Amino acid sequence: MMPGNTERTGGQPREFSSLVNPPFLQIRKFLKKNSTEAQMMLKKAYQMENLTTNQESSKGQNVRVEPATIEDLPELVQLVEELMSLQGDFMPDREAHERGLALILEQPNRGRIFVLRNDDRIFGMVNLLFTISTAMGGLVVLLEDFIIHPNHRGQSYGTMLLNYVKDFAKHKNFKRITLLTDKIGEESQNFFKKEGFEHSNMIPMRLVVE
Repeated sequence: MMPGNTERTGGQPREFSSLVNPPFLQIRKFLKKNSTEAQMMLKKAYQMENLTTNQESSKGQNVRVEPATIEDLPELVQLVEELMSLQGDFMPDREAHERGLALILEQPNRGRIFVLRNDDRIFGMVNLLFTISTAMGGLVVLLEDFIIHPNHRGQSYGTMLLNYVKDFAKHKNFKRITLLTDKIGEESQNFFKKEGFEHSNMIPMRLVVE
């Protein structure tokens, strides 16, 4: 009898269908644990199971956008660490991220941090810094640290968060929203283009002051 159909436990056959939830049990059963292929498939199975679980847990929950508070700092730091690990210009630095976020949260005149939150956790955030543009003749916003946790992407939460930012800027009479996005992040660029952002002729340059 082929192993894909039944398994014997104590001499009695048992239908394999009862063993395939969660999916990584099936992979573990028929591939060697130490093989590269098995490890890759196991990792993918875990990710898919977690994705499904988190998507289902979001349904029916009270998902909302709201200002972050200092009590949210640990969760914000985790999100920024994940964001920095994906960017070419920066490396995750937990202490630096915590200091920077605290500077904003403790002084609202410097900016705002808005979060996407459900009944269980924070799974998205955006950081807005306030400055003045002489070209625009008024206050403008620098948008940074825009991130949605991978398990919650593809569900329009990014658009939900960005719409909140647009409404905030409009109601507070900000003249412009400027953002920097990773030049190799085509998906990110396409998202912001779809939301009305345009490329600028300005080229960003930086000097690190030590």
